[in-house]
Amino acid sequence: MRRRGLACRLTLVALSLGGVTVVSCVHAQQAPPAAAAAIPTKPLLEMQAGAEKRATPTSDQVTVARSTDAAVPGIVVTIQPGKEDYPGIRIPPDGGSWDLAAYGHVEARVVNTGDKPLFLSLRVDNAGNWQDNPWNTESITLAPGASGTISTIFGYAYGKKPGFALNPAAVVNVLLFAGKSDSVQSFRLESLQAAGPAGEKPPVAPEDVRTKPVSDTLFGPGAPAGTVAASAVAGAQVSVVPGLGPRPALRTVIPATSDAVLTLKPVIGRWDLRDYLEVRVAVRNGGTKPETPRVRLETNGGTGDWITAPAPLAPGAAGTIVIPFLSAGPIDLSKPETNSRLTSDAVSAVTIGVLPADNEQAIIVDSVRAGRPAASLPGWLGKRPPVEGEWVKTLDEEFKDKTLDTSIWSIYGENYWDKQSHWSKDDILLGDGVVKLRYEKKTGFNNDDPKAKSSNYAAGYLHTYDKWSQRYGYFEARMKLPTAPGLWPAFWMMPDRRDRSKSQGERQDTGNGGMEFDIMEHLTRWGPTRYNIAMHYDGYGSDHKSLGSDRIYIQPDKDGYITCGLLWTPGLAVYYGNGREVLRWENPRISNVPEILMFTLPMGGWDNSPLEDAKLPDDFIIDYVRVWQRKDLSSPTDGKLPSAPPDATAAKP
Repeated sequence: MRRRGLACRLTLVALSLGGVTVVSCVHAQQAPPAAAAAIPTKPLLEMQAGAEKRATPTSDQVTVARSTDAAVPGIVVTIQPGKEDYPGIRIPPDGGSWDLAAYGHVEARVVNTGDKPLFLSLRVDNAGNWQDNPWNTESITLAPGASGTISTIFGYAYGKKPGFALNPAAVVNVLLFAGKSDSVQSFRLESLQAAGPAGEKPPVAPEDVRTKPVSDTLFGPGAPAGTVAASAVAGAQVSVVPGLGPRPALRTVIPATSDAVLTLKPVIGRWDLRDYLEVRVAVRNGGTKPETPRVRLETNGGTGDWITAPAPLAPGAAGTIVIPFLSAGPIDLSKPETNSRLTSDAVSAVTIGVLPADNEQAIIVDSVRAGRPAASLPGWLGKRPPVEGEWVKTLDEEFKDKTLDTSIWSIYGENYWDKQSHWSKDDILLGDGVVKLRYEKKTGFNNDDPKAKSSNYAAGYLHTYDKWSQRYGYFEARMKLPTAPGLWPAFWMMPDRRDRSKSQGERQDTGNGGMEFDIMEHLTRWGPTRYNIAMHYDGYGSDHKSLGSDRIYIQPDKDGYITCGLLWTPGLAVYYGNGREVLRWENPRISNVPEILMFTLPMGGWDNSPLEDAKLPDDFIIDYVRVWQRKDLSSPTDGKLPSAPPDATAAKP
């Protein structure tokens, strides 16, 4: 049901007692923004005769012509359907490079001259190895006939997220490209220029602001004054009444048979509750008849389900409703509705209502608090697999020795992930019954090899490629995650077909029955209670497929560790977090080839904060790794490979 009032702009009209801003929905004109100070621009392509010759098509699918309309000069790019993934044009400087150090971004004004929506990207390049991604890119989607400006800010990428640290004094190429399409695409480039001040940063939209509460209280006793906006929606009426503590409460009157609600929001942006696992709403029945309250969360990831009180509240009675970020039951990837829609670091609203009744109802909200219950660990955790069967332990790595067991573990290989860190033996630290993979700012060579690539960050890396693998079983590790912003620790598995006559790429192919299992993949921006589970298969090219969930919530134990596991049997993958089943996928495509173990700690990831050198070094700590095999699934391909050579290369091809 569409809520009344959502089409109008919310305007603050009164400031109540207790620091709650009461909001009503009224129609109002928005004042135009103040004019920005003019900044001189630098044209990179003069739209005059011959401009089309500066634009080089990326393939024979692309043609470039001068605009025939004198009123709208520019160049027209036409892209025919074909196999190219990113067809478009390259525009190099007249000389070796552009020096754009005085500017903050490159912008292109474009018009979609086609008859279908156009997704267009603007990439700005430095010279360098393409594997290092020495560019920044931004995109825009234009309806047929629509115009727009794509602005690529130096140092930022898609969605204005931090990206490659581009050197604006040495720009060697600008690229405008579309995506693969079954129909003809076309656009007119009307201008291309450098603009904005040096050191420019993307503007922060109000909805991008994140507020971390100073305590666990969002509303009620202990909450700072003036931080919460309360709005009544769809006919509800809100007023301030005495609370149970020193702060007042909010009373909402809901008409009969109505789905009216009270919504509490931060005055600006979103609440950042990444350190928590649930939201607790304390309510009272402020009416004269029994009523059943219900609450839900709204986040950038979506709106959660209503959580309803287990029983009606009598008049004057109080209760607390708990909204967990974690899905109520395990996520079943064959049933998308079981996945959590809530993102804990972007909570936009807490909505409070009641089940509709034939009479007018009143609900009083005394407090809204974020919570993090203590971890509850089952007795079997770390001792056996989570299901019955005749199981045999096949790997029991406790890291109690002073040196690493090199008959199982390797510490060197290629870095296919951030391409800005190198693996070093000095960042594998053993002691106190754990191994630490350290991430630090330290210049050195990948694999400690002076002939290899040098980088400014060092990290530890563990894997069992060409030394140990197993097909099927239960795989578990107990880990403590790093906290420095911008790190990307993971516990995962990759294929190894154990045939030394084949190349590593063939042995580790995620097609032909193989699969990448990401048992625990964490981005430190998410905080200590959230991680990602994923499965990738059919290669990493155009046929690549993946599925999983990046909203797995978990409570670290009393020592700060989490324990993550994978139960893998033919056609079935079931994932566990602290002994609780959190996700499953049952499908014939589940991997049927042996898999190795991997622990990696690069920087970056798809949804992370920028790395902060001041927070380094930081450690990804592994307490144990244990693996079991069910007797009826064992095979000669399980366990150590014979005559494993000293450190082999490894990892994702």
